[in-house]
Amino acid sequence: MSFSSPSKVVPEAEAQREAEPSPESRAGQPEAQAEWEPEPQGSELLHAGRRFAGTQEASPRRVLVSRGSSLWSHKSASRGSADSKLRCHTDCLETPLNHAFQRLGWAVGAHPWFFLLGPLVLTALLGTGFVHMPKDKEEDLEEQYSPVGSPAKKERYFVQGHFTTNDSLRFSATRKSTDVNFASILAFSHTPSLLEPDIFSEVSKLDHAVQALFVVQEDGTRIQYAQVCAKLMGGCVPSNPLLAAWQGKKDLNLKNITFPMYNLNHQVIYLTGLVGGIVLGETEGKNQILVQARALRLQYYLQTERAEDNERSRKWLIHFLNRFSDMKDGLALKKIQAVYFTSLSRQLEFEATSRTVIPLFHLAYLLIILFAVISCYRFDCVRNKMWVATFGVISVALAVVSGFGLMLYIGVPFVIIVANSPFLILGIGVDDMFIMISAWQKTSLMENIRQRLSSVYSKVAVSITVTTITNVLAFYTGVVTSFRSVQYFCIYTGTTLLFCYFYNITCFGAFLALDGKREVVCLHWLKKPETPDQKCSSLKRSCCFPFGSLPDEHGSATHPMNLFFRDYFGPFLTSTESKCFVVLLYILYIISSIYGCSQVQEGLDVRNLASDDSYVTPYFDVDEKFFSEYGPMVMVVVTKNVDYWNKDVRQKLEQCMTDFEDNRYVDKNLTEFWLRTYVQYLEEAKQDINDKDTFVNNIPIFLKNFSNFVYDINISSSNEIISSRAFIQTRDVSTPTNKKMMLQQLRGIAAKCEIPLLVYNQAFIYFDQYAVIVENTIRSVTVASLAMFIVSLLLIPHPLCSLWVTFAIASVVVGVTGFMAFWNVSLDSISMMNLVICIGFSFDFSAHICYAFVSSSKPSVNQKAIEALYLLGYPVLQSAVSTVIGVCVLYTSNAYIFRTFFKIIFLVMVFGAAHGLIFIPVFLTFFGSFG
Repeated sequence: MSFSSPSKVVPEAEAQREAEPSPESRAGQPEAQAEWEPEPQGSELLHAGRRFAGTQEASPRRVLVSRGSSLWSHKSASRGSADSKLRCHTDCLETPLNHAFQRLGWAVGAHPWFFLLGPLVLTALLGTGFVHMPKDKEEDLEEQYSPVGSPAKKERYFVQGHFTTNDSLRFSATRKSTDVNFASILAFSHTPSLLEPDIFSEVSKLDHAVQALFVVQEDGTRIQYAQVCAKLMGGCVPSNPLLAAWQGKKDLNLKNITFPMYNLNHQVIYLTGLVGGIVLGETEGKNQILVQARALRLQYYLQTERAEDNERSRKWLIHFLNRFSDMKDGLALKKIQAVYFTSLSRQLEFEATSRTVIPLFHLAYLLIILFAVISCYRFDCVRNKMWVATFGVISVALAVVSGFGLMLYIGVPFVIIVANSPFLILGIGVDDMFIMISAWQKTSLMENIRQRLSSVYSKVAVSITVTTITNVLAFYTGVVTSFRSVQYFCIYTGTTLLFCYFYNITCFGAFLALDGKREVVCLHWLKKPETPDQKCSSLKRSCCFPFGSLPDEHGSATHPMNLFFRDYFGPFLTSTESKCFVVLLYILYIISSIYGCSQVQEGLDVRNLASDDSYVTPYFDVDEKFFSEYGPMVMVVVTKNVDYWNKDVRQKLEQCMTDFEDNRYVDKNLTEFWLRTYVQYLEEAKQDINDKDTFVNNIPIFLKNFSNFVYDINISSSNEIISSRAFIQTRDVSTPTNKKMMLQQLRGIAAKCEIPLLVYNQAFIYFDQYAVIVENTIRSVTVASLAMFIVSLLLIPHPLCSLWVTFAIASVVVGVTGFMAFWNVSLDSISMMNLVICIGFSFDFSAHICYAFVSSSKPSVNQKAIEALYLLGYPVLQSAVSTVIGVCVLYTSNAYIFRTFFKIIFLVMVFGAAHGLIFIPVFLTFFGSFG
């Protein structure tokens, strides 16, 4: 919003144009004082954000007299000294900023080629930074989308340092501290149950086909599944123990299976997570008869410990992904269906989503160029600014190249969500261009280029500077979040917006000056005239096009949209009936928003990292449908050396385990704890369990008989138990809320226990986002809002505006957050990033109307509101449209992360514009008189 007044002009001879003194030579001369009244085209004056000030045509003016003077000063002078004393001035930066821009405009007008070519050369140099763009390097999803310094990462570090496993000897997935390589197949039947021999036969056929897959390497050697599979007792880990039992004994009675544990030949098989869609029957001890099952999980674990094994496993998994669909079709399965997933799928599919958005760049730029050209089109064939508008969009593209190139040079990682940034920058980057074009159209052809550009720069100084400061601050506050992806996005976007600002006041201003020279010599914007050196005349310009406009010596023509806001929308909005309706509408809006905030889901669903048509999506759908009852197996780790042979210590530890088992998210019947089994083992052997030597010396013998616990006890060379662990089975944690509650409650139990404990599972790395996402969002929004408040106090000469702007920011953020729930958008790192963005937009929209209202000299609050809408209603509407156009193409993407970006920006534009055009004007008529 520009807070500078329109320029008062006096006639001056054409011959004096080139002799006009520079701003420096006039610095000591007093400026003319004049009573200022709003001009029909003065919408650029109150433009405290990124929005351009209307597209109406202005008549030629002559030499500036009161260039750079303050709008507030004119207003104050007209109201008298008594009223002025009641006002609080906070615009300490406005005057020096106007003067600095005035001198810059003079310099750009005097040397346009230097300011045009300089940024182009800089862009070429910084553009070479794209050679550092990662091509083959995978994006670390854990690093980018899990909280920085999360408790789970510290817990994992402890587990990795105290417990080891051996994938090639005795593999145990639950005892791994990190994700393992695997291929997973969910085989399901539409019949009531697949516990039938003929269905198991088809599942077995699928299992054999998978294990028969092999990779032929470049040297001709093969990578067989048996070579890379994780081992258990000399063979590959069974893909499904129940299926393996049936394959070994075809007459196995499938009607006599118990759940969740099945005892086969004195070997316990845990069926949780392996059999889904179950119906249970009679109880047998801690188990029940498995009456029906709709799905089986086949899990093919591969070796990962050595780099060589990991690479070979990866090659086999890629071959599996490439071959599975054709292999399944070749098997002609009739009784079952199968979906698949691998440990590589999330990464590969997420990277593939970035490629889907690249073609949309071209469409977005085409739409913005079309919008800019239409907005700047004039029937006047000389002052038409279509080429200027096109170059304005090009300058935004140059800023993107420069900003991204610089970030790549200094090593800021390029993550996939940064691909959203150019769309947003495109939408908001052209707004400053519109402001400058509008100000240029109000200058006089009778002035020389330096004078005109100096006048333009002085008028738009505060407007585009506030724009840049507020938006860049809103983005840079994103670095306080706990998510690397959000930090990198905000750094890229904020830096690129700075380049937009720099290029607008240099190369775009230079292009504007060069186009101004075309105006002076009356060159047609598209075709070469017969007499190109002929001086400009009103008659010639009006003849260039049948509908050319004649200059108005008393002021420029008013845009029809401004008249609409003044003569129709403003009076309608300020009527008593409309005010009552607006109040009711706002109450409905805020109630709906608060309700939506209570319903919004937290956390990033892993299936949203892939595109809609990915094979990953049906896998997670089937998994959620049939296997959602049980969650991950959680380690309970004793972190310090304790006296396990001490009865009091054992009782305290047992009490802690009981507390875990009594939790609503834990199945008490599926706990695995070596100490309980060991105590029972010693008691059966008639050993003194309270004797240290007896307790310690019998552990090696115990582990030979119960080898499944061999990875659960960390014994030092001096026979000290450094640490040990137990396992508890979670359940009913399918929703993000339940995951968060489970995580918080289990950690709470561990913290209260008298024995030092921690709880951990690989999935906790991602579950931690549920615990911190709300806190991070509130912190980021608060910091950004505070920054906007401070900026408004410094650059807007009325504190009442700052208060109303802060209110509008809070209201828009609540509305966007609430309506996210109605549009199926979760509160995750991606949506949190967009909420931070909306702070800057909310500031821009509301600051327009607020400042125009408090600066108005109209006698009544209704007239003040109408004048504010008359001056700024169209620019607010136009800026919202331009931003939506910039990101609308993302809605056609089949990737969640890009559609979410569009949805939230769309909500921000709608609610921000609604506050600026409807709610704030009406509320100001109620409370504005108190200012």
